[in-house]
Amino acid sequence: MAVKEKRQACIFGPVPSRRLGRSLGIDLVPFKTCTYDCIYCQLGRTTNKTMQRKEWVSLDIVMEQLKAKLSSKPDYITLSGSGEPTLYLRLKELILKIKDMTDIPVAVLTNGSLLWQQEVRDALKNADLVVPSLDAGREPVFQYVNRPYKEITFEKMLDGLVKFRDEYSGKYRLEVFLIAGVTTPDAEINHLANCINLVRPDKVQVNTVIRPPAEDFAERVPEKQLRTLAVRLHKNAEVIADYNNVHKEEGFSARRDDVLTLLRRRPCSVEDIAAGLGLHRNEVVKYIEELSSGDKIETKRQNQRIYYKAKI
Repeated sequence: MAVKEKRQACIFGPVPSRRLGRSLGIDLVPFKTCTYDCIYCQLGRTTNKTMQRKEWVSLDIVMEQLKAKLSSKPDYITLSGSGEPTLYLRLKELILKIKDMTDIPVAVLTNGSLLWQQEVRDALKNADLVVPSLDAGREPVFQYVNRPYKEITFEKMLDGLVKFRDEYSGKYRLEVFLIAGVTTPDAEINHLANCINLVRPDKVQVNTVIRPPAEDFAERVPEKQLRTLAVRLHKNAEVIADYNNVHKEEGFSARRDDVLTLLRRRPCSVEDIAAGLGLHRNEVVKYIEELSSGDKIETKRQNQRIYYKAKI
C-alpha cells in the first residue's frame, strides 16, 4: 500500500554530473531518509535513519512526472536524490517500467548498504549502471565515517557488494570517498584496496569533500594526494574532481545565476534556495558546488544549518 499520494517533485534536472553527463534525477525517498548518517554528506545530518523499505511516493506519480521530462533528452536517468534510493520498495518495478518507456540508460547511485539483501540485489539487476559507495576498509572506520543503521555491519555491507558483482552483468563502479587523516593513512588505504579487489568493480571513482560536509571535522584531501591515492586503490581508478562541460550549457548557467542573485540579497540554506526558486534540492546542490569552486560564495554554520551568501 502506497503512502498518501503527494504531488511532490520527484524528477529533477537534467543536471550536470561528473559521472553521467546530463543526468535526469529521480528522488524516491523523503529528504535525508537514509541507512547512513555520513560525516561528509553535503545535505547535512540524516533525520530519518532507517532500513524500512516503503513506497515513499506513488510509482504512478513517479512515472507520470518522468514521462513529462523525457523530452529533455538526458544522457542518463539516475535514481539518486536526497536519501538512499534502495529504500524504495518498488524499485525493481520502477526500473522495468523505465526500460519499457525509453531506451535512455538507467543508473543507480546508492550507498550500497542494503546489497546484502537478495531482494535489493534483484531490484537493481536491470539497471544499466550501478554505483555503490565504499568509504572504509574495516568496521571501526566504517562506523566512524558512515554511521550506519544499527543492523548494518561492515561485514554485511562488503558481502553485499561482492555478491552483487557475482550476480550483475551491467556496468559496476565503486565510489570511494576519502577523508583527510581518517581514510588516507597507509594502513587504511591498504584495507580499502584489499576490499576493492574483493568487489572487482569495473572502475573506481575517487572523491573527497567539496561542498560543506555534515560535520566540520570531515576534511578534504588535497588534489595531488587524492590522485596518488587513487593509483594505489585500483588499476582503473579515477579522480572525479570536476564537472563535464555540460555545466556550460545556457539553461544551467541561467539557473546558477538566479541562485547567485538570490544569495546577493540574503544568506540562504539549500532549502531556502529550493523554495525561493522552485528548484529541487539536488539541483541547488549542483549550483552551489560550481559557485563554491568559482569562489563566488561563502558558507557559514548557524544552529546546525549551513547557509550560503555571495561574496562581495
